[in-house]
Amino acid sequence: MEEMGLRWLAGQAVSLVALTLCVIGFASRHDDKLLVLLLGANLAFATQFALLGSWVAASISALIILRIALARRFPGNLAIMLGMLLATLLVAALTWSDARDLPALAAGLLGTFAMFMLRGVAMRLVLAGAAFCWIISNLLAGSLGGTLAETLIFATNIITIVRLRRQASAAAH
Repeated sequence: MEEMGLRWLAGQAVSLVALTLCVIGFASRHDDKLLVLLLGANLAFATQFALLGSWVAASISALIILRIALARRFPGNLAIMLGMLLATLLVAALTWSDARDLPALAAGLLGTFAMFMLRGVAMRLVLAGAAFCWIISNLLAGSLGGTLAETLIFATNIITIVRLRRQASAAAH
């Protein structure tokens, strides 16, 4: 099998690892568990996008690993969030190829804001918007597993939002 075929298959296999980690994370009602599982998932997504030659998505996915770690340690820190937004724009500018890179950039920016400035349902709503952008990015990169992963992440995230709202409503009564 030629190298590109092997790289494509490897990218698809790695995306299944990301899928598993993300679904478990977004099914959790605990923000810390979600963020820890997203560390591993984004390592897998960065690897997948690199194997598929989608360099903006790979770079932003790799940067997301640092973003998650910083957001967990410094929640609500405006200066660090702005630094991560600038870093996201910088890696996108350095690896940009064409308009197909826009959804990955949008996902990176939305996710950065959500993880630093929001918690609970609000964070998950903005992360759902980021997941939608990642769905488009995966489709454009030709990732079957990544598209499935982000679609399931989106759906799992919405279900968890509903669960959290029901839990809050029950606690209020």
